[in-house]
Amino acid sequence: MLKNPVQLRLEKLEPWQHITFMVSLCERMYPNYAFFCQETEFADAQKYRSILDSIWEILTVKTAKINFENQLEKLEELVPSSEDYDLYAVNPAIDACVALADLLHAMLDRDLMLETLVKLSSLSAETVADLEFAQTGEEITNDNQKENEAICAEWDMQWAIFRALKEAERRDIELIKGLRQELREEPISNIGIAL
Repeated sequence: MLKNPVQLRLEKLEPWQHITFMVSLCERMYPNYAFFCQETEFADAQKYRSILDSIWEILTVKTAKINFENQLEKLEELVPSSEDYDLYAVNPAIDACVALADLLHAMLDRDLMLETLVKLSSLSAETVADLEFAQTGEEITNDNQKENEAICAEWDMQWAIFRALKEAERRDIELIKGLRQELREEPISNIGIAL
C-alpha cells in the first residue's frame, strides 16, 4: 500500500471533509470506468455516475436522503471481472468500483471512515502505480515513488484537494460544489484518461 503524509493530515479533518476528499478521488477515477464501458459496452457508465452524484448530493443538499445499501446493490451489478476481459482498462475500472464501494460502506458505517480514507488515497495512487508497472515493468514502492513523475502528480492532486478542504472552517457547500465542478469540467482521471 503506497503511503503519503497527506493521509495523516487528512485524518485530522472533519467527517464532511473526509467524505468530500473520498468522493473527489472517486470522481477522478470515473473516467477510467467510463472509458472501459465505452470500449467494451460492458455497462452504462451513467449508472456509476448516478451513484457518485448521490454522494455529492448528501454533501450539498441538507434534505437529501440516500439509501446507501440500495446504492451498493446497484454498484455490484456494475463491477467488471478481470477474468472476462483481456484488456488492461478492466483493472482501473475495477479500482474505480472498489473505491466507490468502499466509500458507500463508510457512509453506512462511519467507524470505517478513517480507514477508508487512507485506503482510497492509497488505491488511487496504486492505480497509477499499476499502469506505470504495466508500461515500464518497474514496480513502484514507498521507497522509490518520489522518483516517478506520474505518482508524484497523483500525490500533488491529493494534496491540492486536501489544501482546499483544510481552508474551510465549517462545512462549505460552495467549496464542495466548486470542487465537484472543477473535477467535472476537466474530467481527466488519475491515470490520464480524458472524457
